Amino acid sequence: MANAEKRDYYEVLGVHRNASETEIKKAFRKQAIQFHPDKNPGDKASEDKFKEATEAYEVLSDAQKRAQYDQFGHAGVSGAGGYSGGGFGGFGAGTPFGDIFGDIFGDIFGGGGGGRGRTQGRRGDDLLYNMEISFEEAAFGVEKKIEVPFAKRCGACNGSGAKPGTDPKVCPTCRGAGQVRYQQGFFSVSKTCGQCNGEGKVVDNPCPDCRGKGSVKDTKMLSVKVPAGVETGSRLKLTGEGGQGKGGPNGDLYVAISVADHALFQREDNNVICEIPISFIQASLGCEFDVPTLDGKVAMKIPEGTQSGKIYRLKGKGIPSLQGYGRGDQLVVIRVETPTNLNRKQKELLEEFAKISGEDVHPMKKGFLDKVMDFLS
Repeated sequence: MANAEKRDYYEVLGVHRNASETEIKKAFRKQAIQFHPDKNPGDKASEDKFKEATEAYEVLSDAQKRAQYDQFGHAGVSGAGGYSGGGFGGFGAGTPFGDIFGDIFGDIFGGGGGGRGRTQGRRGDDLLYNMEISFEEAAFGVEKKIEVPFAKRCGACNGSGAKPGTDPKVCPTCRGAGQVRYQQGFFSVSKTCGQCNGEGKVVDNPCPDCRGKGSVKDTKMLSVKVPAGVETGSRLKLTGEGGQGKGGPNGDLYVAISVADHALFQREDNNVICEIPISFIQASLGCEFDVPTLDGKVAMKIPEGTQSGKIYRLKGKGIPSLQGYGRGDQLVVIRVETPTNLNRKQKELLEEFAKISGEDVHPMKKGFLDKVMDFLS
């Protein structure tokens, strides 16, 4: 294909010209999986798109080649490798393809990619524990003891899975390699052995205690330090406290935090909101009362004439920052309560107050009746 006929490499991968290395790699990986010849046998169009994407990636994933391409276009990188019908001339360590080779073929063939041998073992499973804490515990932090299940090495067979007195046998499918090799089009690719799950050995006589699994269920107590400032949705990671690995590291335990509702407080970012009801008389004449906060009571003076919805701020009485510095504020929202179930005397006094104030007790009603009369006239 002549340089003049080639599409722009950024267009080929569907990325912007200022795309990061990670974005370029992700875009190529998506196209490589979609258009790979072994997933589209006999499809010439898919093979051409695969070649085109491969060539674009080889240039744009190399900082020097990308700089030359950005400055001079295709002429600046003429002769840069790319895909050829006989295979990839450089899909290995030290090339821009080396870091994604295993991932691509893992997706194509449904298993692990190249270089993932049995010697690495299997990492244990990650576990999730749901923990509910109080509003105050979330604000100031707490240390909790939790009991979690885990799989420990079977003592009867010492983790081999075989009945005591017997040993596992070499897997007849992979002959102890843990992997089997498949020929797929241009490539010879290794895949984890399905019979032994990559262990290289199979158990003919399983251990009665663990039923051949090599591990048994147990529980353990762990201490979890919940930092101040967490909220619902926060996750704490306890490294190595997950499922037991098999020849590899243990998995991790994730503690998902759920904060219980509070009777008085609500949270907004690191601020605490507290609504305080006061009477019509208190709002009119002013008052002083104790406001509850996370640190205890705080005396607060409400000036006369305070309106419903007025917000007062108590500095530094909110939630501590999860990053470990500063605290939010407490927002005190005033709610003026309208008196109900008034007796005759109370009504008379309020009507007298309205007359003294020059206030019509039914201004909206009067205004509405005037509009009706105007409409009908």
